[in-house]
Amino acid sequence: MSLSDGEIALRPFTEDDVPAITAACQDPEIPRWTRVPSPYTEDDAREYVSRAEEGSFAIVDAGTGELLGSIGVRPLDDAIGQIGYWVRREVRGRGVATGALRLLSEWAFETLGLARLQLITEPENVASSRVAENAGFQREGLLRAFAELKGRRPDFHMYSLLPEDL
Repeated sequence: MSLSDGEIALRPFTEDDVPAITAACQDPEIPRWTRVPSPYTEDDAREYVSRAEEGSFAIVDAGTGELLGSIGVRPLDDAIGQIGYWVRREVRGRGVATGALRLLSEWAFETLGLARLQLITEPENVASSRVAENAGFQREGLLRAFAELKGRRPDFHMYSLLPEDL
């Protein structure tokens, strides 16, 4: 199964993605804002690929198949899906994450039958907030000390998207 907008595509991860994932996750900005471990090893990438479930996708260049990032939705209770994503440093600012988020959102509503999608970003992660807003997500508020992230409990902005927002 693959989703595409002509520029990027979302497809399941394969073992062939391990070297590219490992290389991308050396960028300190990825573990800074996500649960990606640091340092990141090839074994971490292999485990990530082997645990990928329905709703976890490699973001790739639609023409070349080059790995650009990762995006996924995890269904929660009450037909809610929680989204997370990262993209390689070299492709940031080109709309890759926004395009992937739009593709994933449409797929999640249609295929998984979710009623709400949500994602969280730390207030200082301005780039991720822009991605969410550019994909049509609405900021709902500040969640104080919302979740543990690598030994700390930062605040997070909550963003949501409903089917009628598409």
